[in-house]
Amino acid sequence: MSDLSREVRYVRRMGFILTVLTSMLLVVLGFYAWQLIRVKFFASEGSRPIAQRGPLFSFENVTIDVVKRASPSVAFITTDTRAFNRVTRALEDIPQGAGSGIIWDEQGHVVTNFHVIQNASAAHVVLYDQSTFNAKIVGADPSHDLAVLKIDVPLGMHLVPIQMGTSGDLEVGQATFAIGNPFGLDQTVTTGIVSAVKRTIPGAGGNPIEDVIQTDAAINPGNSGGPLLDSAARLIGINTAIYSPSGAYAGIGFAIPADTANRVVPQIIKTGKFQRAVLGVSFDESLQKLLPQSVQGLAINTVEPNSPAAGAGLTAATQTPGRGGFGRGFTRVTLGDVITQINDHAIKNGGDLFTALDHVTPGETVTITLWNGGATRQVQIKTQ
Repeated sequence: MSDLSREVRYVRRMGFILTVLTSMLLVVLGFYAWQLIRVKFFASEGSRPIAQRGPLFSFENVTIDVVKRASPSVAFITTDTRAFNRVTRALEDIPQGAGSGIIWDEQGHVVTNFHVIQNASAAHVVLYDQSTFNAKIVGADPSHDLAVLKIDVPLGMHLVPIQMGTSGDLEVGQATFAIGNPFGLDQTVTTGIVSAVKRTIPGAGGNPIEDVIQTDAAINPGNSGGPLLDSAARLIGINTAIYSPSGAYAGIGFAIPADTANRVVPQIIKTGKFQRAVLGVSFDESLQKLLPQSVQGLAINTVEPNSPAAGAGLTAATQTPGRGGFGRGFTRVTLGDVITQINDHAIKNGGDLFTALDHVTPGETVTITLWNGGATRQVQIKTQ
């Protein structure tokens, strides 16, 4: 075969390949051109067809049911503070903050956190139906971060009190539901689980709030005072705080246990405050340094006259003046009774005593275990 014939065949082959590639390219370009034309000029102007779905999942139905049952019992709370108006030269109420609240009973008592109404000159309650009331501050217990407001319920209006649950039997992992007003967005619902139980957080004055519920249901500013619910729409806690290094929600929220609220709130409604049982003793933490290493307890510093402790014969530490070397004076301290246990609560410091008496009703008799000079005894004391 001559060289000319080979070149002709090569040219024909290359021409065929180019023709095929060009055809394929034209097909692809034509396809995309058609898509553009179809979308631009032939798109349907009617509504999209609706895709059918099956029934809601069970957890969705539970959440919907909890919200429907509990939302009418959740309130939005705003507070004012008194400030001096330099223009009018008069004291005026200006907005201070906002939080959430819980309808406690049909008489118009609304429970919230103490820090929601702290330093407030006035408070206002917005109910589920958006009706608004000026509220009276009945009382508070800062040590448990609880407060009670009261609104005047018009004739013919029926409030929906929250369903009461228990917190002592909660299981880690069970579902939780929070309803509140974060950032002023009323009736906001978040869900989560009980992340932990029996947590301790500081209350007013540094005294501990025990048995606090930890949850990962989103809690943000404005949720304070709102309910933490179980899957039966029962109150298990009152949302109070978050733990966050940045100040934003970080998945760790805390709620005052419902058992605590159910013990404290009735007293606030009745007397305006929560009265803890009284023994009639005081303590000085510096005395703890004098205890033997084998003894853990709270040394009594003073015993008040005519107190339950005085009637039971409890003794306090004594101080005896003395003289040291080179004419310098000193004071010899002799320990008296050291409280090591109240009922079933071990006492190691003032916080433990605070917690133990928190579970005692004034007038109730308690069993106190005492250590004194190496000997241990128990006494029965009727508290005040």
